[in-house]
Amino acid sequence: MTETNDAQEVRTPDALNGIVSYWIRLIQISAYKQFESGTRGFGSSPRYYGLLKIVEHNPGLPQSRLAEAIGLDRSSLVPILDTLEKEGTIERRRAESDKRLRCTFITKKGAKTLTELDKLVAVHEAQMIAGLSEKERESLLRLLRKVAKGMGL
Repeated sequence: MTETNDAQEVRTPDALNGIVSYWIRLIQISAYKQFESGTRGFGSSPRYYGLLKIVEHNPGLPQSRLAEAIGLDRSSLVPILDTLEKEGTIERRRAESDKRLRCTFITKKGAKTLTELDKLVAVHEAQMIAGLSEKERESLLRLLRKVAKGMGL
């Protein structure tokens, strides 16, 4: 029987050290936890900040296009929109031209929430990239966009 030691350092295997997706996922998990801990009291809005910003800047965006823009299946997006609608940050309306389409709009409450969250996002972003120069930050963003484009986003 092997004895365990909770203080034991966990080593990352070489097989994972060279996998970009592994590091992206670790960073995403950590960033998500840190951001959520600093944004209590905003309901689901912090979790869906990016989605809400897209809706804010694209009033009337059909749900199907929104799903594509954020890389989700339409069926995965619907419960998220249901939650945000119940919280009062978005509303959905039928398109005038095609009643089958449901279009998304930010509400006054949603716009106010985003204004408050924008400040917290700026603080969180500064903390995340504190160790990077401006040139490194720009390079990181350029490379991440390139990876996203290669994945069809």
